[in-house]
Amino acid sequence: MTPKDPNDDPDAELLVGALAFEHQTGPSRGKSTWLTGPALDVSLSPNRLVRVTDAKPEDTSQKPGDDVIARLSRVGDSYEIEDVKGGSVWVNGTPADSQLLMHGDMIEFGEAGPLSRFCIYCGDQPHNITVGDIFSDSHTYLRVSRQPIPIRLYRVCKALIRRLSRETTGLFRFSVVISLLVLAVLIYQQNQLDTLIQQRLEKGFSRLDSFAAALARARKEALTPSDLTGLRQELGQRLVVNAERLAALERRSEASARVVSQSIPSVLFLQGAYGYREKSSGRMLRQMIDDEKRVILSPFGQPMITLEGDGPIAERQYTGTGFAVGDKGALATNRHVALPWENDADVAAMKAQGLEPVMIKFIAYLPGKSAALDVELVMASDDADLAVLRPKGEFKPLEGLKLANAAPELGGEVVVMGYPTGLRSMLAQSGEAFIAELQKAGDTEFWSVGQRLAAKGFIAPLASRGIVGQATLTTIVYDAETTHGGSGGPVLDTEGHVVAVNAAILPEYGGSNLGVPVSKLRELLNKAGL
Repeated sequence: MTPKDPNDDPDAELLVGALAFEHQTGPSRGKSTWLTGPALDVSLSPNRLVRVTDAKPEDTSQKPGDDVIARLSRVGDSYEIEDVKGGSVWVNGTPADSQLLMHGDMIEFGEAGPLSRFCIYCGDQPHNITVGDIFSDSHTYLRVSRQPIPIRLYRVCKALIRRLSRETTGLFRFSVVISLLVLAVLIYQQNQLDTLIQQRLEKGFSRLDSFAAALARARKEALTPSDLTGLRQELGQRLVVNAERLAALERRSEASARVVSQSIPSVLFLQGAYGYREKSSGRMLRQMIDDEKRVILSPFGQPMITLEGDGPIAERQYTGTGFAVGDKGALATNRHVALPWENDADVAAMKAQGLEPVMIKFIAYLPGKSAALDVELVMASDDADLAVLRPKGEFKPLEGLKLANAAPELGGEVVVMGYPTGLRSMLAQSGEAFIAELQKAGDTEFWSVGQRLAAKGFIAPLASRGIVGQATLTTIVYDAETTHGGSGGPVLDTEGHVVAVNAAILPEYGGSNLGVPVSKLRELLNKAGL
């Protein structure tokens, strides 16, 4: 007999108790071969096409033809399959010499397939392929196929797309298309809504958020009563460590100790603060306050700032180091200390809104002196991180450090002077009594703490010793320990002469630090007439 294809026989779907091979892979994939008769031969052509033909009852004991690989014998409501070639039939991924087939068994013919599912249709309902059947077929193929996993995955994906687009009902496909369209519309609407919300946020909140964030960071970095408690607890240990380090430094090099003691009076502690003002009106950015004079914070914990109102000026506070040089009252430091807003990522946005940076307060403390000096910028270098300052008004010339005539030698010893970590390092050295006094007064305000330290004689730079690792026309590299706040301090050789100005730290590179060569400082002083 010639097997019937359900695609050619519309009545095939209505058969009761019908048996069939549903072909999952190979040239016949997507089709079914209906099985009838007591004995059937299954042959496999060279192009892997499965054919099922009747076996004459009188010939069932005879040797089948060369292309026949399996024989089906009717047993009740099913068939028993027999592998007539040996190693040519697998049922559910297992070699089968002879096996009674059950509904849903996956049969693989030959070494490379194809794969077919044995189905028993009972009852009087027509055979409809559901989406669940399609996914079940794919899962079964992945489980029982003996092909490599990449090939299995490729075939499953390809079959899913093909069967879902061809074998499902028109209503299902229409529903999928409608769902995709609805999803696309929802995504578009969500994007439009996000854009609208973003625009409203930008209109509702000023582009001053970044500066407000900087102020919030400054608030977090400011001293608090709990910081003072921590300092008191660590003070004893730190004093011991500092004393040991200083003693070790003195033992290693008497010259270094001499350089430190001679240079201390010339190394200044700088405190500064800057803000932004409106060019057209001269109004300063201020923090918003409530009726009780408390600063109003945004939901993100940042102080709200505005050009209106009479709250405190929104100022960005910072510290640095400078040193006296020469005999004309010149003070040397870094450009980024004298013009700190140049490192402010928000300055471009501020200028776009008609705002300009302005120094609100810039003072310097000399070691051992209680009064602060108001300082101003004389000139900043355009090609190096250097700036020259001077005290405002009339002043007594400061004792300046001498400049070296040449760059330091590789491997040479240097001493870096400065105020790393600013107020915190000096508080750590001030003693428990002073910290207790601050705690009692409840005074941790930035400017007030500096005044109190100066009044008690606690303004003093720290010194660290290192070795020069590299010296070029633009950079001196050394490994003396320092950190933020030490920027602008002098780098001294063993004679106490300035060989560089401390400029940057490289913590990711073994603690190495960068300094600007003294030749660059000499050029700037000459340009400034100092």
